Amino acid sequence: MVFLASVGIIFIMKIVMLTSCLGRGGAERVASILCNAWAERGDEVSLIATFSGGGKAFYDISPSVETIFLADVVGSRQKNIGSYFHRLLTLRKLIAARKPDVVVSFLPNVNVAAIAATAMLGIPVVVCERSDPSARSPRDFWEMCCKATYRFADMLIVQTENVASKVTGIYPGLRAVRCIPNPLPPTILPLRKSGGTRKILLSLGRLSPEKQVDQIIDAFAEVAGQASDWDLHIYGDGPEKPALAARIRRLGLQDRAFLKGATKESAKVMAGADAFMMASKYEGFPNALLEAMAAGLPCIAADCESGPREMTRNGKDALLVPVGNRAAMIEALSSLVDNAPLRMSLGGYARQSVLARYSLHSVLSAWDEVFAAVGAIPAFGGNLQSASKVLRER
Repeated sequence: MVFLASVGIIFIMKIVMLTSCLGRGGAERVASILCNAWAERGDEVSLIATFSGGGKAFYDISPSVETIFLADVVGSRQKNIGSYFHRLLTLRKLIAARKPDVVVSFLPNVNVAAIAATAMLGIPVVVCERSDPSARSPRDFWEMCCKATYRFADMLIVQTENVASKVTGIYPGLRAVRCIPNPLPPTILPLRKSGGTRKILLSLGRLSPEKQVDQIIDAFAEVAGQASDWDLHIYGDGPEKPALAARIRRLGLQDRAFLKGATKESAKVMAGADAFMMASKYEGFPNALLEAMAAGLPCIAADCESGPREMTRNGKDALLVPVGNRAAMIEALSSLVDNAPLRMSLGGYARQSVLARYSLHSVLSAWDEVFAAVGAIPAFGGNLQSASKVLRER
């Protein structure tokens, strides 16, 4: 819902959000937060999972958000060229029937589908990259499709200024690029220990090779002797889980390091931890690091090319270590577990900093500016008075 102060018009937007699926990934979580927030302020929101086989949303979706699994509408879960075009045609019909003011899509394959499905419908399309495209192979099928189609989108959204500085060289002919970070969830719990005697080092994220959780386990093994009152809790799921479990056994850490599985309640998990560690080889925008900082956790993060340096203000609000540098990671962890005043000061600075920069209010305001820029919100010659209200007479 948008309020244009100069003409006193309240505008209820129609927004269609496209994602690949509604599973436990970071992109899906951000999509659910945005859709819930838009619906809460009065906009009409449809969230369509385009490539999944159906199922149930992992994250909570407001009942005010129309949630659609494309596979359920198509009536088939087959994945071949014929079924892809059938899905694309069905997606086009779904979008056209809703007559949205804007279509927003997340992830490369969905972005390509969004552009193709809306061709000649006259609907603004905003595509979003959720990782650093420079980390992908230029020979990847979907990357080649992105290079061919992104020029037809009204705007490309990236999550960091670092990525924004590179994408015009990766995708030719882009019409516009803007940087919008992920929002913090509406409720972030401050650090509050439950009174247990054990301290917790937290890792949270997908258990996939690029996250390099094995390096966190190795670093913890090195400091476990001096940090006898600390345990390592690893939350997440993914293909590396069996290998990580074997690594924990091989290092003799069965009573100190625990694979806790996926969680919907990351805020509660973080509120009960004592420190957070991330060792990713690359990131788009590390939600777990952002939320850990917002919870007031002292953090150690690998200084991968996109995300952590910008988020931590060049290392002012967390300990940054070079990617893959085992010695630096061990040194940072050793200094943190041994120094309670350092943990307290880092956590305090981190929380204050990210709450000011990444609040949901601020991020919604940035999205409203994008909607205005692509013509989803009519221009009446005035300025938007509120980030939670934007424009159009229905």
